[in-house]
Amino acid sequence: MKLTKFAAIAAAALTVASPVLADLVFPSLSYRTGPYAAGGIPFADGYADYFTLVNERDGGIGGAKAKVVECETGYNTEKGVECYESTKGMGALVYQPLSTGITYQLIPKTAADGIPMHTMGYGRTSAANGKVFRNVFNYPDNYWNGASAIVNHLLEINGGDIKGKKLALVYHNSAYGKEPIRTLEALAEKHGFKLTLLPVDHPGQEQKSQWLQIRRERPDYVAMWGWGVMNPTAIQEAANIRFPMENFIGIWWSGSENDVKPVGMAADGYKAVTFHNVGSDFPIFADIQKYVVDAGKAAGAGDQIGTVLYNRGLYAAMLAAEAVKKAQAIHGTKDINASMMRDGMEALEITEDIMAAQGMPGFGPSFKVSCENHGGSGTVGVQQWDAKAGKWNLISDFKPTDGDVIGALIKEDSMKYATENNITEGCN
Repeated sequence: MKLTKFAAIAAAALTVASPVLADLVFPSLSYRTGPYAAGGIPFADGYADYFTLVNERDGGIGGAKAKVVECETGYNTEKGVECYESTKGMGALVYQPLSTGITYQLIPKTAADGIPMHTMGYGRTSAANGKVFRNVFNYPDNYWNGASAIVNHLLEINGGDIKGKKLALVYHNSAYGKEPIRTLEALAEKHGFKLTLLPVDHPGQEQKSQWLQIRRERPDYVAMWGWGVMNPTAIQEAANIRFPMENFIGIWWSGSENDVKPVGMAADGYKAVTFHNVGSDFPIFADIQKYVVDAGKAAGAGDQIGTVLYNRGLYAAMLAAEAVKKAQAIHGTKDINASMMRDGMEALEITEDIMAAQGMPGFGPSFKVSCENHGGSGTVGVQQWDAKAGKWNLISDFKPTDGDVIGALIKEDSMKYATENNITEGCN
């Protein structure tokens, strides 16, 4: 791929991507402070604990120890960029920004510096086109898969026909919250349902007007693209107007324990789409207890283990570790650099056997990455909250999403980006 706009920068940045250090360095752009800390903390804990586990149990990854370098962003885009600049020279192998805003700012920087970025289930959806976004990966799923999965679930529970139905989208009024709109608009045209858009300003505690509109217009279903305090606020407002919880479904960032527990029994039946399994009934958690928690090496207090967002951080780290193994095999060395890590990510294949070997059988969908497809399988499941039991249940398999609609949108958006940034589409 030709990146003419960044050619001079990239040449100078080779020193960033090239150093081979004793440790495998994984920067963690975390947010343990600020209005979104309740979501940032468990993800950061799960991400760090997985690498501690492989160090303590396995002696590292392929014989090389992993090192997590945490940098606090407060979910602030400017701070996120500062964290990137301050850590990229440490031998960083891959970045997990955990923010769509930070992701958008880092896309040109990682391209210039030759460092891969994994935006798992967030960020710029069209980065799934690896022929344009060579250093960005968003496997196993992206926001447009999530939007399609919500519509597919509605189709499933309505016998395949939602023509004339009304769907309201309550979304965080930011780049993150706006990501699904174009997909839902295309799906509304395809399936004949009516879409209403209801933005909620940061941080999301003021939603009275949105829910008054929902009560007045009586949509059949409500979808939510929220984060942080916006989520339980919305669920409480839905309960206040007696909106049926089984008809309220969120994206995966609106489907954690933090979102439903504050609402109590009234949240029973609320749903969310997901790209990984739920709960702690997996062999890996016994190893985490033994090698990490009992050894006093846990990143947090140990009280988040098995929660949705802890599991998501754990899953992200597992995928990073498997990409390291692939890179080590491709290049014949345990001491890989960022460029080699990118190769490993692009050649990554996650099978059920691999997940089972890591003590995570059935934890996520099987998928294969390629130059053409940095987005994975695009298969999504649905989870539902059982308030009485105090737990999430996976109520569907990981099922395909609308590849025709999503593929066309990815092609359109990625080629627009390529034109704007003088990028020639291609592989290597």
